[in-house]
Amino acid sequence: MIEFALACLIGLLFAVSVYLLLARSIVRLLIGVFVLSNAVHLMILTVGRVTREVPAIIPLDAKTLSEQAANSLPQALILTAIVISFALFAFLLVLALRAHREIGARDIDDMRLSEPTAEAQTGGLAELRGRDV
Repeated sequence: MIEFALACLIGLLFAVSVYLLLARSIVRLLIGVFVLSNAVHLMILTVGRVTREVPAIIPLDAKTLSEQAANSLPQALILTAIVISFALFAFLLVLALRAHREIGARDIDDMRLSEPTAEAQTGGLAELRGRDV
């Protein structure tokens, strides 16, 4: 029953993250990346079976883990993924802050307007071609 509830929560988080990733605001884009990483972490945890009955310890008289125990590999992968996603989020946050300071825009479309146009790029090449280097 808990797996079904987690599956619904994961689906909701994925839907929210896709909605936020399609927004034009940089802040919403960053929040969408963060929510998407949390949805992936929950999905990996759910795939690894959510049980609290038996610890993931192999008894001395057994050769394998019991069927009721939770798999510890997805938990270890989630810990690594949390660190990586936090570093990615921090990098994107600093990148967005730097872009806002340099360009003064919080919208992705406003950032595109600050790119050089094709005429400016070709004009600079024409000047270079006219010179003798």
